[in-house]
Amino acid sequence: MIPARFRRISRAGNIRALYGMIVTQARTAAFYTGYGVPDTVQGRFDLIVLHLVLVLHRLAPRSGPPAKAISGVGQELFDVFCRDLDDNLREMGVGDLRVPKEMCRFGEAFYGRQAAYNGALAAGDGQALEKALARNIFGATGVDERAARLGRYARAAAAQLDATEEGALIGGKVIFPDPEAIVHD
Repeated sequence: MIPARFRRISRAGNIRALYGMIVTQARTAAFYTGYGVPDTVQGRFDLIVLHLVLVLHRLAPRSGPPAKAISGVGQELFDVFCRDLDDNLREMGVGDLRVPKEMCRFGEAFYGRQAAYNGALAAGDGQALEKALARNIFGATGVDERAARLGRYARAAAAQLDATEEGALIGGKVIFPDPEAIVHD
């Protein structure tokens, strides 16, 4: 039997791997070239948040004994995200006194987006998801082709994540759809 202290190290590595996959997917060039997501710090943050929310949505406890393990993975994943934000702020030269204020601002943005995206996903309301994406990622008041296409991608990613076994997620393995495969209307 593997001692508990080594299992935690392994799980931490899995969480970092899972977060790395989220960031890698969010940095896929197709989002910036084909979807029109602004290639800015804010645009990159918004795509990381979208992918993180999709994974956390899948990790939300459903029922039964594994639910607690899945829930813990979600919290650990969120903690890695927060540490990454903090590290990035410091690398960008944000002073020690401003980092907590910026983290608070990012936290508010994350929770607002999470509520909007989760609500739309839970309701199966594609228009609500597209409106939330238009507002949060594109700064638009109405849904345009960019938001509609990103909404189709997000729904495809959510469906693919729902089909992913919990063991794969806990093991730090996730596969997102190819954003270039999502067609224009």
